[in-house]
Amino acid sequence: MLNVLTHGDPTNPTLLIAHGLFGSARNWGVIGKRLSDQFYVVCPDMRNHGASPWFNTQSYDDMADDLAELLDGPAFIVGHSMGGKAAMVLALKHPELVQRLVVADIAPVTYSHTQSQHIDAMRAIDLGMVERRSDAGETLDPEVRNLLLQSLDVAGKKWKLNLDVLDAEMPKIIGFPEVSGSFCDPTLFLSGSDSDYVQRDHRDDIKALFPAARFAKIPGAGHWLHAQKPREFEAALRAFLTA
Repeated sequence: MLNVLTHGDPTNPTLLIAHGLFGSARNWGVIGKRLSDQFYVVCPDMRNHGASPWFNTQSYDDMADDLAELLDGPAFIVGHSMGGKAAMVLALKHPELVQRLVVADIAPVTYSHTQSQHIDAMRAIDLGMVERRSDAGETLDPEVRNLLLQSLDVAGKKWKLNLDVLDAEMPKIIGFPEVSGSFCDPTLFLSGSDSDYVQRDHRDDIKALFPAARFAKIPGAGHWLHAQKPREFEAALRAFLTA
């Protein structure tokens, strides 16, 4: 069972938020707390991330099943990047558990850009010499530095990420599995206007699996749209989930 952070009243409708690669439930704390006025917000640490158990796989089938274990009935589902792919597979495998789906800045396709360079950068840091998070950040990519550093346990001198498995499973993470069927309930593909992760030529693939899909962009946001434009992201979720 995944480690989860929750916000709000359990009698409210459940909203599950699945984070992306190298992320954690804590990344969604501010948005989760703000949305807790309307929803019971469940933010898990995905497998091999944060305080959740470590496994030897990072497949989307496994991640979708992990998410399904957290639900005892239909819920609203939001997933960003890797979490968005896991959320899509959850909706395709277990449509009875998903009322509405929001997929944040990712498509059900295989991408060519690996993320293993960030794993190499984390492995290269001598954690024995690190006294503060900022000590470890100097050699990390500025675009993801803050995200990565949130998974650094300074006192324990370790990463709260299963780097070996994430590296070995990278082809699965940047890919998308063969999944049969379709999810026909309302689905929103919400992207950053400055991101190239969801392209117009992906729409045929998306519509084949999610025939009710709608598309929206947040101006001035890139791939990390929820962190770059949190209020706009929150407003888009509220408008779609409560429609």
